[in-house]
Amino acid sequence: NCNLKTIIVFVACSALVPSSSLFCSTSLRLACLSPSQAADITIERNTACKPKPDPSTLLFGKQFSDHMLTINWSEKDGWEAPQIKPFQNLSLHPASSALHYSIELFEGMKAYRGVDNHIRLFRPMLNMERMHRSANRSSLPLFDKGELLECIKKLVDIDQEWVPYSQEASLYIRPTYIGTEPSLGVSRPGKAMIFVIISPVGPYFATGSFNPVSLLADPAFVRAWKGGVGAYKMGNYGPTIAVQSEAVRRGCQQVLWLYGEDEQITEVGTMNLFIYWTNKEGKELVTPPLDGIILPGVTRQSLLDLGRSWGEFKVTERTMDMKELLGALDAGRVLEVFGAGTACVVCPVGSLLYKGKTYQIPTMQNGPDLAKRFYKELTDIQYGRTPSEWAPLVV
Repeated sequence: NCNLKTIIVFVACSALVPSSSLFCSTSLRLACLSPSQAADITIERNTACKPKPDPSTLLFGKQFSDHMLTINWSEKDGWEAPQIKPFQNLSLHPASSALHYSIELFEGMKAYRGVDNHIRLFRPMLNMERMHRSANRSSLPLFDKGELLECIKKLVDIDQEWVPYSQEASLYIRPTYIGTEPSLGVSRPGKAMIFVIISPVGPYFATGSFNPVSLLADPAFVRAWKGGVGAYKMGNYGPTIAVQSEAVRRGCQQVLWLYGEDEQITEVGTMNLFIYWTNKEGKELVTPPLDGIILPGVTRQSLLDLGRSWGEFKVTERTMDMKELLGALDAGRVLEVFGAGTACVVCPVGSLLYKGKTYQIPTMQNGPDLAKRFYKELTDIQYGRTPSEWAPLVV
């Protein structure tokens, strides 16, 4: 099932990678299998399309479009032709490896209806690259990133009326990749499926799109650790729900995840964390580094790129701990704290509960000028108010 180009790449790589390297050799063998081809996609139109919801009533991830994308793979036959078909339930063997051993992963991206009525994605290849890395870490077969993106674009095109006619809403795109091997053995699956569903969404948080959230920081709970899978979007989200519920029980909305004996600050909820403060050299924007614990967020990267392009303050990726943050709060050096992610874009933080004490964070008292500027810059690009190569057209 390998075409000539893939065989040449495989042979060339095999000469460079020792056969004893199990992780690499497995990845190369999987990459040899034929990638999904967008040109071969088959389309079955839904004959019973649903009415489109009022954008002002949208919740996050509760309603879905008329169609979905599926691409099946097997070790025997390789990739099947991609299919766009009416939105429907999946049929899985009860022993499917995704159900038992969380051999699965997902992505999160959005499509936006611009002021010119054109539909855009936002830096979608960063999502494809991250999904590809997650597939490698999950022992799922590798795929052609560009081909999968073309299939997703086609799905959005077909369901383009599901992209809300609103600049306060968007179309959330959820690519998902699961092992479907019908076996209880703990091993790399011989069958797998990529599927993509799309959902019109409003604000991620019930408090609205730009209201401050409160955080619980408790070192008893750990989201990720060195050598683990914190840098991937896979089956590691489920265990965080109980901690989120504990945060709500204590009167908070989100969790500030800490790590290690020195209580390093890592992420906030399902978002990357940013702190904007002053030091001896002036103003600085700080976020934790990509050290294997932190998810390499697309919005995170975009804020770093924007901040560095402005050249108005120092932009730093480094570790920081609770002692440093609390010291900066006591000294009045903290200006803003906010989370960033695809679902929420930018979300200000207003308070922090730590070891029974609530610390007020002056994010809203300071505008928040920087968080609002980032939010405006990103949404201007996403909704076509500012032309950018970050926002390729779909329709």
